Amino acid sequence: MSPRRLKADLRKFANPKKKKALQRFFKTGLGQYGEGDVFLGVMVPESRSLAVVYKDLPFSDIEKLLASPVHEERLVGLLILVHNFEKGDAKVRKTIYRYYLAHAKHVNNWDLVDLTADKIVGRYLLDNPKEIAILQKLARSKNLWERRIAIIATLQFIKHNQFKPTLQIAQLLMHDEHDLIHKAVGWMLREVGKRDKKVEMDFLKIHRHIMPRLTLRYAIERFSPAEKAKAGI
Repeated sequence: MSPRRLKADLRKFANPKKKKALQRFFKTGLGQYGEGDVFLGVMVPESRSLAVVYKDLPFSDIEKLLASPVHEERLVGLLILVHNFEKGDAKVRKTIYRYYLAHAKHVNNWDLVDLTADKIVGRYLLDNPKEIAILQKLARSKNLWERRIAIIATLQFIKHNQFKPTLQIAQLLMHDEHDLIHKAVGWMLREVGKRDKKVEMDFLKIHRHIMPRLTLRYAIERFSPAEKAKAGI
C-alpha cells in the first residue's frame, strides 16, 4: 500500500467527460472559488471504495494525498480519515479530529467539507461538548472552507435533535459575504426544520429581514405557502 499505487488505482476510474463537467461544476476557473483544482472525473462511490482498500495508510502518506492538487486524491485521503474515525476508539477519534483541523486548508472545496465535516468534527464535538467553542473560532476564520466546516459540522448535532449549535453558528455567519456560506447556512436551517419546524420558524421570524436572500431561499425550500405566511415570509 502506497500513495503512488492509490493514485494509479484512482486513475483507473478516471472519466474525461466527467472531468470536464466537474471542473465547470466546482468553479475551477480563474478567480473562482475552486481556481486551480484539478479533477480526474472519478465519482464519489469509487473514491469511497478506494478509501476502504487503503484505510491502513499512515498519516504521513495521507498528508501527501491531502497536499495534492488533484481533487479526488484529496477526497480519498479525507475519506480514509472518515472511515478510520468511524471505526476507531476515543483515542483514535481524537487524533483524527486534531489531524483534520490541522490540515483544514486542504479541505478546500465544498464537497470535501460536506462529505467529512460533520462526520469528523461534528461527531467528535458531539461526544466532547466541552470543546465546542472551536466552531465559533472556525466560523470567524478568514478562510472560506473553515467557515463552511463550522456550519456543516453542526449537522451531526441536528441529527441528534440538538439545534443550539446550528443556530449559534448561523447567527455568526449571518453577514458572511460568500454564497457558499449562504447556501450552507440555509441548508442547515432547513435540516433543523425537518426535525422541528417551530425551531426553524422562530429563528426565521427573528432573522429573516437581515439574512441573505439565498440563505432564506434554501431555508424555506420545503415550506408550504401556509408555513411561509406563518413565518411572515
